[in-house]
Amino acid sequence: MTDWIDAHRVADLLRPGMTVFVAGATAEPAGILAALAAEGSRAEGVRFVSVFLPGVNEFDLSALHERARCTAFFATGGNRAALAAGRIDFLPLGYRAIYDYLEHGPPIDVALVQVPPADAGRPVGLGLCADFLPAVIDRAGTVVGEVNRRQPTVADSFELAAGRLDYAVECQRALPELPAPAPSERDAALGRHVAELVADGSCLQVGLGRAPAVVLAALGGKNDLGCHSGMITDGIMHLAQAGNLTGRCKELDPGRIVTGVVLGSEALYRWAGEAPELRVRPVAYTHDPGTIARLGKLVSINTALQVDLFGQVNAESLDGRQVSGPGGAPDMMRGAALSPGGKSIVVLGATAAGGSRSRIVAALDARTAATSARSDIDYVVTEFGARRVRHLPVAERARALIEIAHPDFRPQLSEEWRELQAR
Repeated sequence: MTDWIDAHRVADLLRPGMTVFVAGATAEPAGILAALAAEGSRAEGVRFVSVFLPGVNEFDLSALHERARCTAFFATGGNRAALAAGRIDFLPLGYRAIYDYLEHGPPIDVALVQVPPADAGRPVGLGLCADFLPAVIDRAGTVVGEVNRRQPTVADSFELAAGRLDYAVECQRALPELPAPAPSERDAALGRHVAELVADGSCLQVGLGRAPAVVLAALGGKNDLGCHSGMITDGIMHLAQAGNLTGRCKELDPGRIVTGVVLGSEALYRWAGEAPELRVRPVAYTHDPGTIARLGKLVSINTALQVDLFGQVNAESLDGRQVSGPGGAPDMMRGAALSPGGKSIVVLGATAAGGSRSRIVAALDARTAATSARSDIDYVVTEFGARRVRHLPVAERARALIEIAHPDFRPQLSEEWRELQAR
């Protein structure tokens, strides 16, 4: 039996030494967190674990109390200062490894999640976000659900076992939104180059970030696309509504849009509540290599901060500062290699900092970890073109990547490469 309580009573469940999981993405229990912030003393000695997303979940759990700790898998705008100060333990794990950690790692005493209202006669579903929640909910000592009347019920989302919600808090809050980027000329060029690599009948996986979002807008001329992704945004909805994305060619989950998270606009959330083709599943399914291998023509589209001439991808740090995390891209890049006819595409603008810095670099510096190894790289796209480098020898790979760097930086990159080879 679920006990309905006020949000401020959630603090009564906390004790020093406990581990508390807090859901992220569209399952962040914002009302409960606001109540905990008003009862900060109750967080003393508590370790929080969260998969908060950059630009989406900006609450700093470690700030609840000076003796609270947090385990995180992304740096965000909200926790970056705490990370630099040593109050947050950062685990550089990809999505499938995070799921394993949450499923088999340290015990979880309390789980705090947001869920939609249950339909009459049906179990409570996870709504717009399943990602890591089944791994946690199945083993947490106590599960508290913030039941948000503004979150739609998704017809085919992961459902909780009967009675698994120990406490419920009622709320009516707007969901976090992901604004659609205003397209630029560079975005249009990126979209054109990627569209040339996407054949009719391809199955799309699209990561978080500006570049993947604008790429989807360039796929309006494609037919019978499918979708199997850790996250979907408004671009997938638009392709489905326009008839470009039907899932007709998918060998697995035909006709279904499979995702772990729905994140975007209010219009996207309304659509999700009415779309019978939408299937929301946990990371154990969306990022499972065996599952991905059964999907033909998977096209994985992700962004990066830098790619070096060896083919190493940096998607998480700048000048030695952690600004994000590995996320699901490494899993999907490797999965695309297992998919018959699959491709992985790393999309990035050729320059940063107003054109003063090249994002194609000779080598990642000593402070920068490679998010994806050079052995996993396939296609790289900038506004200056696309190159497939997976099967190229090292020297040819470097030349190919220099060809799609900004012209202003090509001579410098060529010289730096010669120096690297002469050492």
